[in-house]
Formats: sequence, C-alpha cells, structure tokens
Amino acid sequence: MYSGELEVQAKRKAVAVLQDEINRILNAGRSLSQLPELIVKKDKAGIKDAMEQITSLEEEVESLRRKITRDVADVGGLILNRENLLNTAYTMDEIAGYITGIAFKLSNIKASTLKSSKLDGDLTELIELVVDEIYKLNEIIRSLNSDSAKSIELAQDTQKLEREIDIKYRKMVLKALEISTTSEMLLMKDTIEGIEEMADKCQEVSDSFILLALSL
Repeated sequence: MYSGELEVQAKRKAVAVLQDEINRILNAGRSLSQLPELIVKKDKAGIKDAMEQITSLEEEVESLRRKITRDVADVGGLILNRENLLNTAYTMDEIAGYITGIAFKLSNIKASTLKSSKLDGDLTELIELVVDEIYKLNEIIRSLNSDSAKSIELAQDTQKLEREIDIKYRKMVLKALEISTTSEMLLMKDTIEGIEEMADKCQEVSDSFILLALSL
C-alpha cells in the first residue's frame, strides 16, 4: 500500500474520533441550553441532572482527545498535518471545558436575578445559537470524508452564526450591567462572556476543519 493511501486512512480514522468528540460536545451544549429555564423554575432535580450530564460528557470528550493524541502519535510522521489534527482535538476539548464552566456559573445565579433582569430568555437564545454553531461543526465533520467542498461551504455558515452571536452578546452585556447587585452582575457578565468565548472556539474549530477538508 502506498504511503499516501496510509496517510488518508490515518486521517479518516482521526476524523472519526473527532466526530465522536463533537457529538458529545453537541449533547453537552443542549443540556446547557436547558439550564436557564430550569433555574427560573427552581427545578433542583433538573439542574442536578443537567450538570451531571455536562460533567460526564466533558470527561468523555477528554477521553476521546487522549485517544486521538495516542492514535496520531502511533502513526508518527505518516500524517503530514498532524499538528492541525491535534490542535483541533485540543480546541474541541476546550469547548467542552467552557460548557462546564458556564454551567457552573449559570447554576449559581439566583432565579430572581434571571427574572428581574429578563435575561433568562436571552441566555437560552444565546446558548442555542452556539449549539447551532456546534451542530454546523457536526455537519462539517460528517461531510469531511465524503464531500470536502461541502465542508468548506458549511464552514461559512458558522461565520454567519458567529456574527449573530456577537451582536446578541453585546446587547446582553449592556443589560447585565444594569443588575443592581454587584456580585450577581459580575456573575451574569462572566457567564455571558463565557458563552461568547465558547463561540469563538467553535469558529477556531471550523477554520481547522477547512484545513482538514483541503488535505483529505
């Protein structure tokens, strides 16, 4: 078998692991999007369940990231752009970390603060926009091995979502600054900023996927 064929096989194996990783992140994002409503309803059991799901999924993502690191190390210099593969896996791991961090901060915001600031709906919408972005990443990686041109086209959709997220993020920060209790205001602001930073990480992964699409 030619070394070029071996490289393609190794890349496709790595992409399959990345797909598993993004699926876990997508599920964690969906659990995160439920939190604002659960907090407002003071559904302690629901909050606990969502937090446990997010933590469990983050651990699975970390395990998959370790797997792809081992797999890439095993093939040595066979994959020419192995740095991009590893960087993509580690950035995706960071997204999972953001979800856990945001969930922790969000779960500590008082239900009364969410209601009075009228940011509960906005938070859900902002998180759902990022979940949409993660779903696009899922679509991109599923098409990597079959239609790299489609992957590049789909990557442009994540850029549109990123711009929409930026606009909503700025409006929400201004609303958060009107919260009278300083500790709650800072916690809300940190939560909103964390969601926006997670969206930035999603865009980084999208850009990495384009490089992978061009190399497959």
